[in-house]
Amino acid sequence: MGQTIIEKIIARNIGRESVKPGEIVTVNVDRVMLDDIMMPFIVNKFNEMGFKKVWDPDKVVMIYDHLVPASQQDDVRHYKVGDAFAEKYGMKNVHRSDGICHQLMTEAGYVKPGDVVFGTDSHTTTYGCVGAFSTGIGYTEMAGILGTGTLWVKVPETIRVEINGTLPENVMSKDVILRIIGDLGADGATYRALEFAGSTIENMTVASRMTMANMAIEAGAKCATFTPDEKTAEYCEIELNDFQKNLKGDADAVYFKTLKYQAEDFVPVMACPSQVDKIRNVTEVEGTVIDQVFLGSCTNGRLEDLRAAAEVLDGKKVAPFVKMIVTPASRKVYEEALKEGIFEKLIKAGAIVTHPGCGLCCGRTGGILSDGERVVATNNRNFLGRMGTSKVEIYLASPKTAAACAIAGKIVNP
Repeated sequence: MGQTIIEKIIARNIGRESVKPGEIVTVNVDRVMLDDIMMPFIVNKFNEMGFKKVWDPDKVVMIYDHLVPASQQDDVRHYKVGDAFAEKYGMKNVHRSDGICHQLMTEAGYVKPGDVVFGTDSHTTTYGCVGAFSTGIGYTEMAGILGTGTLWVKVPETIRVEINGTLPENVMSKDVILRIIGDLGADGATYRALEFAGSTIENMTVASRMTMANMAIEAGAKCATFTPDEKTAEYCEIELNDFQKNLKGDADAVYFKTLKYQAEDFVPVMACPSQVDKIRNVTEVEGTVIDQVFLGSCTNGRLEDLRAAAEVLDGKKVAPFVKMIVTPASRKVYEEALKEGIFEKLIKAGAIVTHPGCGLCCGRTGGILSDGERVVATNNRNFLGRMGTSKVEIYLASPKTAAACAIAGKIVNP
C-alpha cells in the first residue's frame, strides 16, 4: 500500500516502513519553536513537571515577535522569563526582533524537508512549505517535549488537493487557499493533513507555498505538505537526499478525499467578516468603503508580497482617508525590500512601513481599529476582536487586492 507525504515522514521518524492513519505513535522531535507569548506558561509547566534539563538546547528556537516592541507593561515579563530560561539551559537560538517566528524558522534554516517540528503557535503549519511535518501545540505539550524530546501524535488522514494550470494574472496563492478553505469549511480538515500537488503548485515559489501552508490551519488541518523540489533545495540551501526527493504522495496512497481544481478558474476572493471560511468573490463586495489596509504577517509579509503590492501602488496614491500599514515578515525581508526600492514605492504612495514582527495581525502594536472601522488585511484571521474592538470588520485578501483597495479607498477587484 502506498503512503502519503505525512505518512512517509512519520514512518521514517519512528524507524518503520509505514504507518496508518489513526495510529498513535511517539515521534522524535527535530526542532521546536517557542514564541514570546507562551514563554511564561511553558517555563511554569516545565518546572511543574520536575525537569532539570532541556533534552537538546540546540534544537530549541526561541523567538520574540508577537510582543515586540512591548505594547503593554506585562510584555516585559515575557522577555525576562524567556531570557532567564534560555541562559539557564544554554539555548543559543534566540531571536529578538528579527521577524515573525514562522518566517524565521525556514528562512534561518531551522527546518528542513522531512523534519518533525512543533511550535507554540497554531500557524506552525507553515513549515510544510518545505516538506516538513509541522504543527502547533499548547504549552503543556511543549514543556513535555523540552524535557523528553518526544511527543505522541495520531497519524492524520490526508486530503489531497490537486491544482493544475496557470493562475490568472491578478490571482495569488492567497486567493487559492482562501477558496479551498471556503470549499472545505473552517472544520473541514480538522486533524487531517492537506497535501498539495499539481502543476500549479509545482510552479509556485516557496513563498507562495508558505502562504498556503500557513492558512491550512484555518480549515482545521493538523498540517500541510508540499513535495520538496529544486526550489525547496535552493531556499533551504541544501542538496535533497533520496528520502527528501521521494516525499510525494504515492499513486496508490489512500486519501480521505481528493479535491481537484483548474487554476484558470480561480479569481480574486476575500474572507468576509467574521469567518475565515466566509469566502466571496471580490466582485461581490466591490464598493464597500474601507478605513485601513494591512500588508504583512506570516501569511503575506514576504518579499514577493511586498513587491506585488508595490507594483500596484507604483506612481499612485493611497486614498486620503485610508491608513496603509506595511509590516515585513523579517529583518531580511526588510533589508531586501529596502535595497530593491520597494519601500520607496510604498512610502511615496502613502504607506506606513513598520518594524518586522506580528504587530497588527494579533491586535498588538501598530494600527488597531475601533468600532465601525473596516480593514482589508493580508493576514490569516478575521475573527471578532482580532485587530481591535469586536465591532471592527476584517476582510482578508491577497497583497494585490489589498493594494488596489488602498488606492480606491474601497473594495475593488485588482
